[in-house]
Amino acid sequence: MTWMNLPNRYLIVILTFVSTCVCYIERVGFSIAYTVAADASGINQSSKGTILSTFYYGYACSQVPGGWAAQKIGGRKVLLLSFVLWSLTCFLVPLDPNRVTILVVARLLVGVAQGFIFPSIHTVLAQWVPPHERSRSVSLTTSGMYLGAAMGMLFLPSLVKLKGPESVFLAEAALGVLWSVLWFKYATDPPRSEHPKAAAAGFGESLLPTDASPRTKMENGGSTVKATKIPWKKILISRPVWAIVVNNFTFHYALYVLMNWLPTYFEQGLQLSLQEMGSSKMMPYLNMFLFSNVGGIVADHLITKRVMSVTKTRKFLNTVGFIVASIALLALPIFRTSGGAILCSSVALGFLALGRAGFAVNHMDIAPRYAGIVMGVSNTAGTLAGIIGVDMTGRLLEAAKIEYSGLFSPESWRAVFFIPGWLCIFSSFIFLVFSTGERIFD
Repeated sequence: MTWMNLPNRYLIVILTFVSTCVCYIERVGFSIAYTVAADASGINQSSKGTILSTFYYGYACSQVPGGWAAQKIGGRKVLLLSFVLWSLTCFLVPLDPNRVTILVVARLLVGVAQGFIFPSIHTVLAQWVPPHERSRSVSLTTSGMYLGAAMGMLFLPSLVKLKGPESVFLAEAALGVLWSVLWFKYATDPPRSEHPKAAAAGFGESLLPTDASPRTKMENGGSTVKATKIPWKKILISRPVWAIVVNNFTFHYALYVLMNWLPTYFEQGLQLSLQEMGSSKMMPYLNMFLFSNVGGIVADHLITKRVMSVTKTRKFLNTVGFIVASIALLALPIFRTSGGAILCSSVALGFLALGRAGFAVNHMDIAPRYAGIVMGVSNTAGTLAGIIGVDMTGRLLEAAKIEYSGLFSPESWRAVFFIPGWLCIFSSFIFLVFSTGERIFD
């Protein structure tokens, strides 16, 4: 029992929730601040897309290394180091759209640093959280992303208006440093307990292969650490793993396109001002926060009450989430009012978050000992979605701007929203056919 008399594992979950919240404040904050600065400097949509997607190149490169590093030196330490690195980068680098090289290098560094975060978080959670609490713990942690995005959309446009785009970088760096101090002070590694009741309660259950386990006895009575070999080939050819990978790609394609281009859609597609939209612009991400936690609670209820098996629960929530999201994405360019656009984007992102109770927790079902590794593999695909989706959207809009003489017609944005819409339908089918909730990696 520690801070505020919370059990250690609850404190870890709360701190990881705050970490994802801060990370997404940074991501949304950059897209808002850079969009304002780039528009003021006359940067075209294609160039904006290139800069906005640069982050994801660095992010993609560090996903699998992040999972490996978290297993070798511990997720707690890797998470702290990654936060310190990206916070310092935000603090030291100026936001100048005309200094392209410096901006590209800075975004690559931030991407590399943040790429270690989610594999580290899942390594930590797999060690701390018992199976019957996983769905809601992972859902709460990942819902921090959406609350962070909502807070960024609500507060940062006003900060940009009052203090300028550069102030966003400084605010984000301060939040990163503050979280790092809290993590350093309160986060601990799980106890190495062999007692069955302790393990059942989630204390000392080391689900991942770490340097401290397992041990083999030597002839002289001592012991030595036996290295656990990661089954790379089995992971990479596993159909359930690829079902997770495909859905992670689609989820992040839709999320990153909306997160990076919704400000442009509101301002140029619908001729609205972000500052004048008030709190309504945060609703899509607030909806994600709510639906993500609802999905986790529903999943744990269905499993613990034996209403559905783990496999059927994951497939049910994933399918409902992605199909409803696809309908909302396909309908989004039809609505030409702020209310209609907010409604569609809120439904799309909310139900995508509900679907995370399917695919996003599934790697802990099938490979609890290698959760960080599988998460790194699937998140690499999700990051590639950011590279492809964000950059391609910029190119699509630049072409549409020429063809339709601007970005204010629904035709200019149809392809932007139709692509993730149809991807959602395809991905839900793949998960329905190939996924499982059974453990397949020992």
